[in-house]
Amino acid sequence: MSQNTILITGASSGIGKATAKTLIGKGYTVYAAARRVEKMDDLKQLGGIPLKMDISKDEDILAAVKQIEGENGGVDILINNAGFATYGSVEETPLEDARYQFEVNLFGLARLTQLVLPYMRDRQAGKIVNVSSVVGKISVPLGSWYVATKHALEGWSDCLRFEVKPFGIDVIIIEPGAIATEFGDVFVEPMLKRSGEGAYRNIANTLAKFSQELQADPKGSSPPSVIANTIVKAIQASNPKTRYVAGKLSRQMLLARNFGDRFYDWVLGKMIR
Repeated sequence: MSQNTILITGASSGIGKATAKTLIGKGYTVYAAARRVEKMDDLKQLGGIPLKMDISKDEDILAAVKQIEGENGGVDILINNAGFATYGSVEETPLEDARYQFEVNLFGLARLTQLVLPYMRDRQAGKIVNVSSVVGKISVPLGSWYVATKHALEGWSDCLRFEVKPFGIDVIIIEPGAIATEFGDVFVEPMLKRSGEGAYRNIANTLAKFSQELQADPKGSSPPSVIANTIVKAIQASNPKTRYVAGKLSRQMLLARNFGDRFYDWVLGKMIR
C-alpha cells in the first residue's frame, strides 16, 4: 500500500474501535488514539498501536503526531472520529459546556488536521476522513450544541476539501445514522440532569424514552461495523465520494428534510412523542 499509516481518534469504543479492527485486519499500520488507552488492549493484541490522546489537549495531539512521524514518517490517512454529544435545552445548557463541545468535536480535530497536512502535501497524497453525523444536515430537539458542531464540521470539511485538492489530498465526510454504540447511554443522563425537571422536562423525558427504546430494539440501529466498512470503502476508493451516508434512519431523515422545515418538524414530532 502506498498509503498505509492511519491515525484514528476515538478508537476505544464504538465506531472508532470497529474501524480500527477492520483496518488492522486489512494490513494497515493503525495508530489508535483515545483518552482511555486501557480500553485498547485488544487493538494492541491485533497489531494496532494505541496512543493516549485527549483531543482537547494540544500537548497530547503534538505528542501523537511526533511519535508517528518518528516511527513512520507521518500520517497517510487521518480518521477524525473522536467526539461526544451534549444534549439539553439551549436555555439550560451552560455556555462552558457548549464551548467544550466545540473544543472536542471541531477545534481538536482541526488542530490535529493542521499538524498532519504538511506531510500529506509533501507527498502529494493523503486522505482525511471526518466522521460527522446525519445531524450535520438535520436537527434534533435538545441537541442544539451537538448538532451545531456537526453542521460546522460539514462546512469546515467542504472548505478544506477545496483547499487541499491541488495537493492530491481527499477530504471525506461520513454521516452515520442510528448506530448501536455507547452514544445513546452517554447522552441521556446528562440531558435529564440539565432539562429533565424544568420547563423542558416533557420533551427531555420523551426524547430519553425514544432513545432508550431505539437502543433496546435490535432492529432500531445499525452495528458499528456498518460505518467501519463504509470508511474502508471510502479510503480505498481511487476517487472517493465527498460524503457517505450509512446506518439506520439516516437516509429517511435526510429525505424528510428535503421537503422543507415544516414537514421535517412534523415527521420529527411523530417520531418523538
